[in-house]
Amino acid sequence: QVQLVESGGGLVQPGGSLSLSCAVSGSISSIVAMGWYRQAPGKERELVARISRELYTRGTTYYRDSVKDRFTISTDNGWKIMSLQMNNLKPEDTAIYYCNARDWRAINYWGQGTQVTVSS
Repeated sequence: QVQLVESGGGLVQPGGSLSLSCAVSGSISSIVAMGWYRQAPGKERELVARISRELYTRGTTYYRDSVKDRFTISTDNGWKIMSLQMNNLKPEDTAIYYCNARDWRAINYWGQGTQVTVSS
């Protein structure tokens, strides 16, 4: 079992920055990948960024095109904190952001979500 708790959401003006954090606990050794997803009202949940924890691809990252060069995903050395640094935020980034972890059995774990609102 893996437990995830997000923090750091809020209201920011267009062009501003926010940093999200995800505290990870439980069976961290079983995790093969972690990521951030988001869901805007009336839309499906989408992958924003992902980082691999698998042995030969550890640290490899993926970003959806719309956030490349603006968002950065990272973890601490112990994989107990995962972060998402979001710069140059746009109104279309407004959504509930969810922390995700996937284990070696392809079981997905989710945090409770944190609201990010980009508005002037």
